[in-house]
Amino acid sequence: MYTDPRTAAARDPVTVPGLRALKAAGTPIVALTAYDAGFAAAMDPAGIDLVLVGDSLGMVVQGRSSTLPVTVDDIAYHTACVARGLHAALLVADMPFQSDADPATALHAATRFLQAGAGMVKLEGAGFKREVIRHLVDREVPVCAHLGLTPQSVLRLGGYRVQGKAAAAAQRLREDALAVQEAGASALVLECVPAALAAEISAELAIPTIGIGAGVDCDGQILVLHDLLGLGQGRRPRFVKDFLAEGGSVHGAFTAFAEAVRARRFPGPEHVY
Repeated sequence: MYTDPRTAAARDPVTVPGLRALKAAGTPIVALTAYDAGFAAAMDPAGIDLVLVGDSLGMVVQGRSSTLPVTVDDIAYHTACVARGLHAALLVADMPFQSDADPATALHAATRFLQAGAGMVKLEGAGFKREVIRHLVDREVPVCAHLGLTPQSVLRLGGYRVQGKAAAAAQRLREDALAVQEAGASALVLECVPAALAAEISAELAIPTIGIGAGVDCDGQILVLHDLLGLGQGRRPRFVKDFLAEGGSVHGAFTAFAEAVRARRFPGPEHVY
C-alpha cells in the first residue's frame, strides 16, 4: 500500500493518537519535511506518516544562513501549500523563532497554523516552554516537542553541535524529555543526540520519539527533504543519506527512505553519534 500512488487517498489518515499507537506496535514512524504541495503529494503514496513544514525552509528554500529569520507568515503560507498536497500524512508546522516566547503569542501563531491545515505544531526547548506546551494543549493544540540540538539556539550554542555528550548534559536532556511529556507534548524530536542516550529516552517515554541524528532506536526518523534528495549545500551532516541516488526518482527516494526506516536499516552506524 505504501508504493502505489493510486492508494494515496485511500490510506487512513495518521492522527496524533495514531503516533502513540505506532510506538506501541513497534512500527517506526517515517517523517520528512516539505514546503510545497508538489513534494507533499509525492510523500503520501510513498507511505510517509508525518510531514513537517520546518523552519529549515529558511535555509533550504530561502537561502538564509540559519532558521532565525523565518516568520509566522512564512510557516503559515508553506503549511497551507503542503496541506493541499496531503491526504493521509499528519501535517506538523514548526513554531518559528520567538513565536512561542510566551503562551499568548504561541497560541496566536499555532491557531494560524492549524487553520492553514496543520494537525500539530512543533516547538523547540523545555524550561519555560513547558508552560507554553501546557497552554497550547489545554486549548486543543497538539504539540510535538524538540530537544537536543535546537537550531533556534544556534547563537547561544555557538554552532550546530551534538548535545548530551557529557554526563550532566545527558541527565538534563533526560529530565527535559520527561518534563515536556508531563506538560502534554504528544511526540518528541531528538536531534543530534548520542544514540545510546536517545535509546534510553525513547524507552522511558510513553510518547514517541522521532530522531534526526539520534540513532535507530528512536520510535521514528525524520530528514530534511533537500538532504534526502542530495541537494544540501556545504558539508553534509553525518546523519544524512542521499536516498535519491538509491531510489532513482523522487518517488523512489521517498519509498526507499520509508522502507529503510521501517526495516530499521536507517540510520546505520555511520549516521549516528
